[in-house]
Amino acid sequence: MWLDGEMTDSFDSVTRRLMEAITANWDARAPIHAASRFYGVGVKDPAFWFADVEWEDLGELTGRDLLHAQCHLGTETIAFAQRGARVVGLDISEQAIVWARRIADQAGVDIEYVQANIYDAVTALQGRQFDIIYTGKGALCYLPDLKRWATVLAQLLRPAGRVYLVEFHPVLTALGVGPSEDLNEGLALRHDYLEGRGPRALNSPRTYTDGPPLPTTTITYEWAHGLGEVVTALLSAGLRITVLREIDALPWPRWPWMLPTDAGWWRLPDDRPKLPLLYAVAAVKDND
Repeated sequence: MWLDGEMTDSFDSVTRRLMEAITANWDARAPIHAASRFYGVGVKDPAFWFADVEWEDLGELTGRDLLHAQCHLGTETIAFAQRGARVVGLDISEQAIVWARRIADQAGVDIEYVQANIYDAVTALQGRQFDIIYTGKGALCYLPDLKRWATVLAQLLRPAGRVYLVEFHPVLTALGVGPSEDLNEGLALRHDYLEGRGPRALNSPRTYTDGPPLPTTTITYEWAHGLGEVVTALLSAGLRITVLREIDALPWPRWPWMLPTDAGWWRLPDDRPKLPLLYAVAAVKDND
């Protein structure tokens, strides 16, 4: 069960090198993201990044021990602390953790941040357990093995604790822009929905936010994970699924023809097909 040592040691050397490249890429992104309008550090309400249904599913957070896995700059993590949770943020990027601590200090909230690969979290967190583990919105694509990931999360949960995952829907990640029948730009399947082909290498001089180009380490890697793979991984780790939702809005406009919602998120227009853009899964660790 990988209770001792670091689980990353159990990956083959090629996969370990890919994860090292991903880490370096996120280290390069961190200062650009911290200064970006996209994240709006010190300007945007941290709660902006959450759909209303997320707070409904999470319930009362006061006094709960909450781990935000793959937390990046901690812009979302702050919202949990503001709602009364005792929060730990964990991320693979040393630079992201440096910025997350600064941002938490500026916001006047008490959050503990730990730098570690999620696969090594049991060791990095010294066997501590949590009532809630929150993760998502762009995290899973950087993980090569979801069964190992789910095993780690199950070990980090107390009995009756739960994982709450909110992630970009594989339909969204599979879609790209291409010519449609009326010769205008439309959506077409451009990338894998399902897992199984291994990592896709991406080499981009810019990150997804505004700001300058990446100075170095422009290469990263992403794995496709279908919804069935995610649910099966959680079940295989002994967790019980209690919620599975599909959501038709995003906190940023993926395509220029998206329209703003009253909450400042973005949806496809009514004359376009209604598609899932995010999904949410809650999984509980039952008492032994």
